[in-house]
Amino acid sequence: MSVGTGGAIVRPLPRPGATATLVCLSFCGGGTAPFRPWTAALPGDVELALVTYPGREGRYTEPFAADWDELMADVVAAVETLKPRPFVLFGHSMGARVAFDLALRLSRHAGPQPSAVVVSAGNPPSDRPGAPHTPPADRATDTELLSWMRGLGQLPDVILTEPDLRRMAVDTCRADLRVLQSYRYAPGARLHQPLYVLCPQDDESMAPQAPHGWAALASGPVHVRTLPGGHFYTSAGWQGLPEHFADVWHRHGPRPAPAYRAGQLRHD
Repeated sequence: MSVGTGGAIVRPLPRPGATATLVCLSFCGGGTAPFRPWTAALPGDVELALVTYPGREGRYTEPFAADWDELMADVVAAVETLKPRPFVLFGHSMGARVAFDLALRLSRHAGPQPSAVVVSAGNPPSDRPGAPHTPPADRATDTELLSWMRGLGQLPDVILTEPDLRRMAVDTCRADLRVLQSYRYAPGARLHQPLYVLCPQDDESMAPQAPHGWAALASGPVHVRTLPGGHFYTSAGWQGLPEHFADVWHRHGPRPAPAYRAGQLRHD
């Protein structure tokens, strides 16, 4: 495993000869660990690059980002250190919003451009603050935050039995919620890359109309796929999740999923 400059980029299995990179952006309160096994689900010529937000894992001694703009400045700087090869952005839950805004910021800064953006289990960033299905506020109690995380399936039981781990989980989640609540969608902002929307079938945190909302934020093709399971799909489904957007690597994987065309919504 290799860690990039400042610990912001983690490569679980470095592939110097890779021809493309999958960049993963984590969920609220999360880190890079859930994505590391994906090296087995990727083609041999695709390298996995995981963005570590400030305040966790190898960046534990750093302060959490104070607000959305500070987090995004950090993420942009991390992605701009990647090797100059084609890359795809993947964001899960809060990471979906990070991926969307990252693609927009890279475009404005004339930086490296993603070949595609994949959003998973995330509501569209155009949703107004406080809308149904949004996460709790950062001022929620520790008990409420632990219950919310456990309900999503992101909190292993071992954390609940270890006071130090429980405190770390709550602090990280609260910091991310504070950052998330400072995000404001700029009306009219749209992606120009192909957009893939992955929807867990039984995820109560994702609004039923979320795919329609995402489609309104893209000027290119939008591919939608509904998969079994809750917020993190099934265990086997999560492990093999990259296989559901394998066509972004061109010669690998299935044919593209059905897309939104002329305002029509079609699911795979």
